Amino acid sequence: ISGYSLVIQARDSGTPPLSSSVTVNVDISDVNDNSPVFTPANYTAVIQENKPVGTSILQLVVTDKDSFHNGPPFTFTILTGNEEEEFTLDPHGVLRSAVIFKHMVATEYVLCVQAKDSGKPQQVSHTYIQVRVIEESIHKPTAIPLEIFIVTMEDDFPGGVIGKIHATDQDVYDVLTYTLKSDQKSLFKVNNHDGKIIALGGLDNGKYVLNVSVSDGRFQVPIDVVVHVEQLLQEMLQNTVTIRFENVSPEDFVGLHMHGFRRTLRNAVLSQKQDSLHIISIQPVAGSNQLDMLFAVQTHNSGFYKSTYLIQKLTNARRHLENVIRISAILEKNCSGLDCQEQHCEQSLSIDSHSLMTYSTARISFVCPRFYRNVRCMC
Repeated sequence: ISGYSLVIQARDSGTPPLSSSVTVNVDISDVNDNSPVFTPANYTAVIQENKPVGTSILQLVVTDKDSFHNGPPFTFTILTGNEEEEFTLDPHGVLRSAVIFKHMVATEYVLCVQAKDSGKPQQVSHTYIQVRVIEESIHKPTAIPLEIFIVTMEDDFPGGVIGKIHATDQDVYDVLTYTLKSDQKSLFKVNNHDGKIIALGGLDNGKYVLNVSVSDGRFQVPIDVVVHVEQLLQEMLQNTVTIRFENVSPEDFVGLHMHGFRRTLRNAVLSQKQDSLHIISIQPVAGSNQLDMLFAVQTHNSGFYKSTYLIQKLTNARRHLENVIRISAILEKNCSGLDCQEQHCEQSLSIDSHSLMTYSTARISFVCPRFYRNVRCMC
């Protein structure tokens, strides 16, 4: 407890008794009576031979129960095990290599490290670090090609994470890093450590081929990453149809069914080869295990087929479509719950281009805006 606040009252013996109160704040000063604590108590680390000087081996984690002025910053010192100065330890507790290690020369080092806090008098604690030198990487990393589809409303793409590269390496201790060619960094970024791909705002319509590579420190392997950006037209939203699927998650639909269903859907609804199918968005139905897919079809002369025409085509081809995935319903309007009596139900569709949904699998990623339906009764 760092302090107490007491309210003290003084009362006299008169009739009637009179009194007054005063607040007394008692601050408890911290004494440096806790030593730094290493987490874990001792460490084990590995480094591959032939790694360059300055390679990071280990990050020490130290805490102190004393107040801030009696705790960090900590002073780290290697007490034993570094007689040949093979290691350095920086003020942040990062252990690095000071030489190029050879597995044939030595396979193991044991260091005793001291951490000293900033209190007076200073408190110290110790930890032991076992560092194993292993043979350098012999296997190249392997990565799965990634195809990304981004659907955005005209020039209103806000940017964000659009997918993740999946790479593996048979060398157990290899640490993989990802890089993107510098001339593409004005549009995209790749997280060096986990392979997440980030698109910056304002992407134009079109196809982008990213020059991405993964490295284990010895081998560097290129990865095929293709990004397709499609900008929606306002006219599309007035001619959409929704197909509702049963018992499927967005990720399973994207990874397992989307390519096959798109092909089957094209055969079912396209009248001419020049027509274009546009999948606008997919999103889960709240409170259920269903999934809605919103799409429109553009004619060869840049117009759009009406919803009623598409629904007729879908109804006739429903049996073929369900060979790919189970369909719960084909929706043009969603007026359930409205009692319009002699009036008509009108539906409007709105797109929130700043609320992006990213469904990512190892091979394919689909990024689309969230959509909302509004229905009302009309005369």
